[in-house]
Amino acid sequence: MHILSVAQSYQADQGAAQAGIAGVQLMEAAGQAVVHAIQAQWEKRPVLVLAGPGNNGGDGFVVARLLQAAKWPVQVYLLGDKSSLTGDGAVNAKRWRGKVLPLDDVLERLIDLPGGDDFILVDALFGAGLSRPLEGTVKTLVELLNIKRDEGLAPPVVAVDMPSGVHGDTGLALEDIALQADLTVTFGHPKPGHLLMPGRKLCSELLVVDIGIPDAVVAEIAPLTMLNDAELWGEAFPDMDVNANKYARGHLVVLGGAVMCGAARLAALAARRAGAGLVSIAAPDDAFSIYAAAVDPGTLVYPFNGLKTFKKMLNDERKTTLIIGPGAGLCKATRDKVLAVLKAGKRAVLDADALSVFEDTPKALFKALKGSGHDVVLTPHGGEFARLFPDLAKRQGSIGKLEVTQLAAKRAGCVVLYKGADTVVATPDGRAGITVNAPPTLATGGTGDVLAGFIGALLAQGMPAFEAANAAAWLHAECANAFGPGLIAEDLIDELPDVLDELFDLLD
Repeated sequence: MHILSVAQSYQADQGAAQAGIAGVQLMEAAGQAVVHAIQAQWEKRPVLVLAGPGNNGGDGFVVARLLQAAKWPVQVYLLGDKSSLTGDGAVNAKRWRGKVLPLDDVLERLIDLPGGDDFILVDALFGAGLSRPLEGTVKTLVELLNIKRDEGLAPPVVAVDMPSGVHGDTGLALEDIALQADLTVTFGHPKPGHLLMPGRKLCSELLVVDIGIPDAVVAEIAPLTMLNDAELWGEAFPDMDVNANKYARGHLVVLGGAVMCGAARLAALAARRAGAGLVSIAAPDDAFSIYAAAVDPGTLVYPFNGLKTFKKMLNDERKTTLIIGPGAGLCKATRDKVLAVLKAGKRAVLDADALSVFEDTPKALFKALKGSGHDVVLTPHGGEFARLFPDLAKRQGSIGKLEVTQLAAKRAGCVVLYKGADTVVATPDGRAGITVNAPPTLATGGTGDVLAGFIGALLAQGMPAFEAANAAAWLHAECANAFGPGLIAEDLIDELPDVLDELFDLLD
């Protein structure tokens, strides 16, 4: 599914108008969608519609009119004066035959609220186009509602397009003040703010409804950001070719560290499970016996003694893909091996220590990536991202995670997978995928090593880096969801066969 920025959403509305679909028609369909969503989830009760001064408020007037026609008790509270409304919003305000009360009046209704289920609140104040912090009555209202929610006394809140206070392009709560919705209904396509944290949490349940914008209009806009699911990468996912041999599915090498041996072993096992034809751990001589004794029989262990022997291994053309970082160590030796892998032109996943080791010299990494970055994936979490891209990390609080990831990928010249509850994968040309299926149980040691293994395996099988990174992130999250509470990193690997089985059924 394509994700449209706020500006692109306006373009889509304009394109629909040029295709003969009037704005008032789209507004009617949007209001009807919100009404259907309310009726599907709640029994009949009073509804308070909070209407803003723009088109979002126009949607609110449609909601009020249609609910009243269905015999629901409705009151409308307007921010501003009805006479100042323009365009389609003014048209639908005129169609509303009930009273229009000032927004200030709803505060009195909420201050002494005895319980939270007496009515439903419809937030049709601003939508996704808000670009400045809430102020005045709206700020007071949102703060009051959030206090009531903490007390268990808030009414259900249905947000039209976007909860008030959430930036549509970044998902950030402007000055940390935004309304918490129970249901958010948006139209045509989601916006980044629906999927990026904290916007995703503030939206709660998200319902994306088709209101009649032609697919051709969206295709002409050509959005670069998509929801991370099988639609994004399914066609590139490796087939189980009956004629393939193990080398056709790639020989993946994981660099083993001398101390934290478990990290490389997790990555290697994950890569085997995810379909790499052969997996080796390149183990330093002084740790060779540990790896040889500890890994499963199907994982090879390749001993090396220093950088020269490691480079000799890279000359083997059958070894197509490297994972460097899990437990590798923060030392010059790790740095030198990363640069050697990139110079050799191997597909690679650079994770953990392979990123942090360049904290003081990120330009050296980016220079090396320029020559071979198209098949390389960087997988930083927040701390590692800040080490490699300190200036971008400082801007994240203003421009959001999606944009900083896109800028990082452009600077690095390769795919960047920025981990988190809202993992973003971006390419140097601006394409991006946002992952929304990751559960909080993934916040445990070793899960990042498993993710690196999944990505490496897909790269080894010839999947393009952008698609491989997105597919791995999606599978990683699905495995966690399948296991449930009590998850440890090893469980992700055990769950993968069942998740893959379901995926292949979906792709058939």
